[in-house]
Amino acid sequence: MEKEGRVRAKSIWAKAKFGEGIIIGNLDTGVWPEAGSFSDDGMGPAPARWRGVCHDQNSDAQVRCNRKLIGAQYFNKGYIATVGQANPASTRDSDGHGTHTLSTAAGRFVPGANLFGYGNGTAKGGAPGAHVAAYKVCWRPVNGSECFDADIIAAFDAAIHDGVDVLSVSLGGSPAEYFDDGVAIGSFHAARNGVTVVCSAGNSGPGTGTVSNTAPWLVTVGASTVDREFPAYLVLGNKKRIKGQSLSPVPLPANKHYQLISSEEAKAANATVAQAQLCIEGSLDKAKVKGKIVMCMRGKNARVDKGETVLRAGGVGLVLANDESTGNEMIADAHVLPATHITFTDGIALLAYMNSTRLASGYITVPSTALETKPAPFMAAFSSQGPNTVTPQILKPDITAPGVSILAAFTGLAGPTGLAFDSRRVLFNSESGTSMSCPHVAGIAGLLKALHPDWSPAAIKSAIMTTARVRDNTKQPMRNSSFLPATPFGYGAGHVQPNHAADPGLVYDMGAADYLRFLCALGYNSSVIDTFMGGQPEDSRRDDGRRYACPVTTPKVEDLNYPSVAVPHVSPSGEPRTVTRRVRNVGAAPVAYDVRVNEPRGVSVSVRPSRLEFAVAGEEKEFVMTFRAKKGSFLPGEYVFGRMVWSDGAGRHRVRSPLVARVADHHRTNKTGISVA
Repeated sequence: MEKEGRVRAKSIWAKAKFGEGIIIGNLDTGVWPEAGSFSDDGMGPAPARWRGVCHDQNSDAQVRCNRKLIGAQYFNKGYIATVGQANPASTRDSDGHGTHTLSTAAGRFVPGANLFGYGNGTAKGGAPGAHVAAYKVCWRPVNGSECFDADIIAAFDAAIHDGVDVLSVSLGGSPAEYFDDGVAIGSFHAARNGVTVVCSAGNSGPGTGTVSNTAPWLVTVGASTVDREFPAYLVLGNKKRIKGQSLSPVPLPANKHYQLISSEEAKAANATVAQAQLCIEGSLDKAKVKGKIVMCMRGKNARVDKGETVLRAGGVGLVLANDESTGNEMIADAHVLPATHITFTDGIALLAYMNSTRLASGYITVPSTALETKPAPFMAAFSSQGPNTVTPQILKPDITAPGVSILAAFTGLAGPTGLAFDSRRVLFNSESGTSMSCPHVAGIAGLLKALHPDWSPAAIKSAIMTTARVRDNTKQPMRNSSFLPATPFGYGAGHVQPNHAADPGLVYDMGAADYLRFLCALGYNSSVIDTFMGGQPEDSRRDDGRRYACPVTTPKVEDLNYPSVAVPHVSPSGEPRTVTRRVRNVGAAPVAYDVRVNEPRGVSVSVRPSRLEFAVAGEEKEFVMTFRAKKGSFLPGEYVFGRMVWSDGAGRHRVRSPLVARVADHHRTNKTGISVA
């Protein structure tokens, strides 16, 4: 959207005027209103339709709203009913997560943003000209619980009433049935009222079937890397240099070597080997660790917690090594001691060195900022993966966006690690997670709403998905953290491309009627739909005033007009499985589109008609896809992937949809296993 700090005239920023007039809400831990990202210098007043409030205008917390931050409310009745208190009852962000996500979605331009001097530049959100509203629904964790469905649903309803255009929701738990999921219920209400809701896919990767926020009316976002790193090298006694990443501002004395020890070797007497390997609190022997650099394995406890464990045991440095599942993903954290995060392969090499000599030694260099790194993007190991275990016919996640080492505004009430004893205070912090990728897409959704105010949430999602890319900056197919080919179960339709999304050519649109038929296809009856929609029968009435009734002929789940196509039940006998879609022309007319299909391995795919001709803008056309198993060419029960592309004659538009298929294994009795090609 910009090049060398200059916004291009044809970029979506320029076309959408940076999101002016749009309101982006955020369900999270609140907001730090003093952050420069929420300055209202030069901004106009809130849109006339805005009906929101600021809870803390006159309280001791004093979350003062302005022309940028036009709303700030908190919701804690569900939390209080379970926990008993929520102190302080304020929208002010004491955690930092909400400030970080909201500023990522729509923060103003702030020059000189950095963390301890690293990543210095101008911070800005996806829609820097948009107004923002904070809805605090998450509180101090108690027994692992911090965001309750009652509060989440109440916040959704408030945001709808207030007049937001887009909601960024970096929340989620385990995949759940829609009627048991507060985010699914609240976002359904929002979608029916024209509000685009963007959610995080979850951080439970790289295992398959871990993706959450699976409802089709949501935009579900995975996390991938950017072409910026913060390299910090471990220099060994044998002169070998191992590249890692870190944002630790604490240096070791230059060229002074320290003894290296593995955390397993430094195990405390009362700790298990597994606890010591992970550097769990209290698992290290202080006598063995004192004055040494400790190698810990990634997993279970937070990365920065491992550094705290080493520091408290008397260590001078941390080397954090990936396990096989996290592969080549390196995350830069603001550790409390000199540290570097290295890959799985380099971790094996380091252990080999440590086992080859009696006194292994090394030192950790001060981090630096490196730009235009390759390959990028690749999928983050933590990013939750498909398939969708709630509704396999809906591919999730939908899209991927930057979610690793993202620099954004932060609270003044916590240190960058979030650890209790971290007394450091920063204006900006680097964080990683699908919580960080979600607001990137929310900002883009805000820009699209500004550019196309008549577009529905489904049309906005379609534009984002069908214009995504699946190649990295080396022009190779995107990879995962092990540098193996990634699949749509990781990236959905691909990595988001904002400028392309502004002009998608065709969109797959949906509305409330489509989602109600989808619920009918899942087996919901009118009574369950009433409950799902808030228990008010009038909410589920049709335009003619009668209660919604499911069609006599049950719809097919896979016929929901989704921009991706997932067919998990292809017959192994070769019987056809059909899927129907319709597209609307949102570009110039007259125009014709021709289809090209890259078939999933072992499955044939035909599209009829193979050419769509549009006489006018806004016209819709329907097509039918037929999936058949190719005898002798498929592995039963295995998910395979392909792609369908509609292209116009001028080559200006390429409307891409990922295809996911699985030939059913009728002999399989274990339904929990997931096989991915």
